[in-house]
Amino acid sequence: MPADSSAATVLADVEAFCREIRPVEELCYVERRHNDELVPLAKKHGVLGLIVPAELGGRGVDATVYAKCLARIGREGTGVRTFFSGHTSIGQYPILRYGNDEQRRRYLPKSAAGDCILAFGLTEPDAGSNPLEMTSTYRREGDRYLLSGVKYLISNGSIADAVVVFAYPADKTGSERRMSAFIVDTPGDTFVAEEITAKPGMYTADTGMFEMSAHPVPTANLLGNEGDGFRIAMGTLISGRLSVAAGCVGVIEDCLAEAIEYAKTRVQHGKEIGRHQLVQEHIAEIELARAASDAIVTRAAEAKRDFDADPGNPELLAKSDLAVAEAKLFAANAAWRAADHAVQVFGGRGWSELYRVGRHLQDVRVCRIYEGTDEIIKLKIAASVLGKDWAAFH
Repeated sequence: MPADSSAATVLADVEAFCREIRPVEELCYVERRHNDELVPLAKKHGVLGLIVPAELGGRGVDATVYAKCLARIGREGTGVRTFFSGHTSIGQYPILRYGNDEQRRRYLPKSAAGDCILAFGLTEPDAGSNPLEMTSTYRREGDRYLLSGVKYLISNGSIADAVVVFAYPADKTGSERRMSAFIVDTPGDTFVAEEITAKPGMYTADTGMFEMSAHPVPTANLLGNEGDGFRIAMGTLISGRLSVAAGCVGVIEDCLAEAIEYAKTRVQHGKEIGRHQLVQEHIAEIELARAASDAIVTRAAEAKRDFDADPGNPELLAKSDLAVAEAKLFAANAAWRAADHAVQVFGGRGWSELYRVGRHLQDVRVCRIYEGTDEIIKLKIAASVLGKDWAAFH
């Protein structure tokens, strides 16, 4: 029997998941190890297929409810939220949006059940902000494609059972050389993945890299048509950026809650530090960050919801793309500043991984980098309001 997909029930299930994951996440963080209880607990509470339609085993929520779910998950840490972004926002979404019926039936039910963890393989060691500089290639051999190349800094990259991978045809150049997208099953000697652990924060999240060496992919796993890869990647990044922005709202909410509680209980100079005016300034700044970020993310989620309901509408696409870019840029920076204010309220204790605000400060910094750096997002926003002829990159 399908799980109840009403917004209230889904949000209650997310809340239950978050409450159960918190003590596990805190222990894993201070031990600096991947949280291997995340998937089992998410599976237990039925939150691994939030955007997947009920008929395919998911909960079928729209972008506005999903953003609320990610904001709540974001309170538990950017690492926890990043898993969901990799699995759902940029893993399930491109299959749901661009896949055919057979691909959806093959991957979405088992990913919603937690039996297939997904990831998104676009970034490479020398191709970050500009995916056109990718060097991963594919060639066709009978009823399969052979993919070769290295993907780097991939969320869920070393635990994924399937990855949406982007590559160029090995036998074409110039205007004929157009990127394609594939659903790549990871098992096999020709697919070698490893976890990247040398990173400042995000210790509980899996960040990986993998190398494909003539890795066989059935032709049935081509996502869309050959040459559709860039369009699929850019469309998927709208979903990914909204997930980052929504998660940042949760970071700010948790920083505010932690700072308020600490300010009311920590005593210095004969009174609670919350009675000191300069500490109140920090609290006020965090609250302003929360209110503004929540508003801009809600606006972006509504635009994304409208586009999802009419995906062939170019005006809704443009509106959604811009609104989400604005939300991602604003919320990521607001969360970084809010975490910094919260650490200052905590003083020396804030500069410790034993306290939540210190962990938020370390982890949320990446939100200004992945799914589009601040600089790239600013150029995107400017080009949207100036006109495409003014784009810095063509």
